[in-house]
Amino acid sequence: MDRVEELLARYGSPQACAAELLCDRHPADHVAFTVVNADLSAEDLTYGRLRRDSARFAAALAGLGVEPGDAVATLMGKSADLVVALLGIWRRGAVHIPLFTAFAPSAIALRLNAGEAKIVVSDAGQLHKLAPGEDFPAEAPWETIVVGADAAGGFSFHRLLELYSDDDPAAAPAVMGGDAPLVQLFTSGTTGTPKGVPVPVKALASFQVYLECGLDVRADDVFWNAADPGWAYGLYYGILAPLVAGRRNLLLSAGFSPELTWQVLQRFGVTNFTSAPTVYRSLRASDVPAPEGIRLRRASSAGEPLTPEVNAWSREVLGTAVRDHYGQTEHGMVIVDAWADGLRTEVPAGSMGRALPGWSAEVLHDDRDEPAGPGVLGRVALNVAESPLMWFHGYVDAPEKTAERFTADGRWYLTGDSGTRDEDGFFRFSSRDDDVIIMAGYRIGPFDVESVLVQHESVAEAAAIGVPDQLRGEVLEAYVVLFPGVAESDELAEELQHLVKTKFAAHAYPRTVHFVADLPKTPSGKVQRFVLRRRRSSEMRTS
Repeated sequence: MDRVEELLARYGSPQACAAELLCDRHPADHVAFTVVNADLSAEDLTYGRLRRDSARFAAALAGLGVEPGDAVATLMGKSADLVVALLGIWRRGAVHIPLFTAFAPSAIALRLNAGEAKIVVSDAGQLHKLAPGEDFPAEAPWETIVVGADAAGGFSFHRLLELYSDDDPAAAPAVMGGDAPLVQLFTSGTTGTPKGVPVPVKALASFQVYLECGLDVRADDVFWNAADPGWAYGLYYGILAPLVAGRRNLLLSAGFSPELTWQVLQRFGVTNFTSAPTVYRSLRASDVPAPEGIRLRRASSAGEPLTPEVNAWSREVLGTAVRDHYGQTEHGMVIVDAWADGLRTEVPAGSMGRALPGWSAEVLHDDRDEPAGPGVLGRVALNVAESPLMWFHGYVDAPEKTAERFTADGRWYLTGDSGTRDEDGFFRFSSRDDDVIIMAGYRIGPFDVESVLVQHESVAEAAAIGVPDQLRGEVLEAYVVLFPGVAESDELAEELQHLVKTKFAAHAYPRTVHFVADLPKTPSGKVQRFVLRRRRSSEMRTS
């Protein structure tokens, strides 16, 4: 805990300055990021260049009327310009609103309006999403800065960097303190309007603890967090944590493909890799073979639970197991199968590990705010008083939603996830609360069933949902994606049902197996079981 206290004192100080912590204190010639293009050409981005260009952009923001505390959004892919823009925003003392580039105009408009953005920095290729229309007024309340050749829709990002000097008085780094907001993210919940999550400067302490303890990123690692910075895991641990810890990260300025992922892993000699389970499953299912010479020191996964077939494959192909890590937008990573020396241990199969240093987690009963005890399925919660790294205290202008997250006495933060904890403190994820299937009084976590289904050699992905049933309340049905070249059949469906009966529980087998081409997912790769439930409900009403 000494390390936790040290980082909290540094990043939680009233004198905490984001630009100093993230950039200026690091040696100017050290590389912060290596930006990799689709053709595998690459560019090293040093802290010296970041300090110069972000200072120019901070001065430009000041020239456009941005004051400390104002919100500035980015609608940008992974690039050197994105990092410069982010550091310029934080140098100015402004609050960053990330916009995922796969968002439709309506999702972008919601976040810009809710966050009261004063400026939007957009790649030229994304500019059409900001055009006046159903979602945007003819005269938007924000200015637009365009990154790229076509700046007809606003100010030119690169021209602004040329116009302003890095020693402009307005480029001086703002000292906002540890409690000041650094980022305002919006949750990607399955129901309801996304809620604003303010991320303060002091949250950097939590992010660095995960980078060091959970991922075990060392100075000599070639680290690659492949997640998109439009989402929490990519922003927290692909941008902020590497910057604050002074650890280089790769930024791939291209869309995902198994072939390109293999090439980057090989060409750049990646030793420490982290991504969503979807990426590992896609590599495993791909027809593209792994190239020679890939041997990772560390591999990690977050965003949704790992399924067991990934590890059997990864040990052989990647040279190491993939360790599962759990967290949320509201607090970052908190329960992990940690990699760092002193924390690394043999974790029971299917477990996501123990609470990180600085965090205290528990499983509460469903009907009362008390620990449920080992092996009892309940609500995963964080003990607020015993979690010094806890930085989330409520959503922006949403007191009712905030109240749903905390128990009445304020002792527990309720994650909204179900799971179990064993007598040794190892947690096992079951499902989102809304995804739990209750059949004839039995509570069934869909992930338990899905983990068995994907063990079948023909199954690439699977999702389990509950379907209304007059007799049992709900019955379980499965949606299954097969590997290319595998034909669906009644015989295969029966095989899968039998597999669940024998490998998990006789009562929890899927009464129906639906073979589908793909599963609905969020842009970050999480399976949207609620979409499947809605689809199935509609089918049942019309049948």
